[in-house]
Amino acid sequence: MFLRNCWYAAAASHELGAGLLARTLLDEPVVLYRKKDGTPVALEDRCSHRFYPLSAGELKDEKIVCGYHGMEFDCSGACVRVPGQKNVPKGADIKAYPIAEKWLFVWLWMGDPALADESLIPEIWRNKHPEWEVVCGDCIPMKGNYRLVADNLLDPSHVSFLHKSTLGTSDVADIPQETEQFGRNVRVTRWILDRTAAPVYARLGGFTTNVDRWQIITFTPPALVEVDMGSCIAGTGAPQGDRSQGIELHAFNLVTPCSENTAYYFWTHVRNFALGDAEISKTVRQQFLTAFAEDVMAIEGVQAGMERFPGKRMVNISADGGGIRARRILDEMIAEEKAGGKVAAA
Repeated sequence: MFLRNCWYAAAASHELGAGLLARTLLDEPVVLYRKKDGTPVALEDRCSHRFYPLSAGELKDEKIVCGYHGMEFDCSGACVRVPGQKNVPKGADIKAYPIAEKWLFVWLWMGDPALADESLIPEIWRNKHPEWEVVCGDCIPMKGNYRLVADNLLDPSHVSFLHKSTLGTSDVADIPQETEQFGRNVRVTRWILDRTAAPVYARLGGFTTNVDRWQIITFTPPALVEVDMGSCIAGTGAPQGDRSQGIELHAFNLVTPCSENTAYYFWTHVRNFALGDAEISKTVRQQFLTAFAEDVMAIEGVQAGMERFPGKRMVNISADGGGIRARRILDEMIAEEKAGGKVAAA
């Protein structure tokens, strides 16, 4: 089940260049491209003649030429030329999607076009702010239901076991976390005080003494999870809001469902230290790609387990509280939308 009246990331901005890009969102095949002025376009990835994928064709003067019989479609989805005849058949036009580009991502509105409102695109302002350095990754295809990503990220205790070489220390899972809900958002918070720095923070921050570390994870429906994380020298005031004696990072995780059991994982990492340092950016990219690969492995393992044991019921533990609340919120929004309510997610 999907929430449709909302914006989903379809591509990182750097992925969309001069050619055609095929993606599937919410079981709908889409082809994306840029006009000559850089404006992004999204059309149904289907030639109306024989349903050949338009993404297998080519761009010509801002129009897609079908690679099978040469029918041409403009950026509105209108069929404007059929080789060998003067008239365009009735019903030859295809669907065009509301599209926007903001915060280093290209977004599609998959529901009622009349409700598309760019102000509802999630605020990821740190991606475009001079006081923050951003590392933007490529799309990661994933063989798992999109909700499993929120389950994973809203349970930070897993870093002790899954991310031993990057984010994990053995004591994280034994420290309680707090879960709160405000409106349609869920936040999970954990402070790890006066402990050894995790490997990634030791590398990036050069810590030689114990640190105060935080994990503050916020879910925004349908599928944005922001992870506010970092470490400061122990006892220097981080829990009270003074993060000046350490390093701070934010990970923005955007998950777009392709189908019921597959998804795209988009991400950026931003930091407020070592601005302009290419080597630090390289380290951040390498370290967190390692962690992402471990997360994807776990999510795909869970998906495979659900399919392998369809008659079994999962057992929940206290660390699942954030994920359970996020699922409940999304279920309520989907049910409201299906009942005819004009739900619009920010």
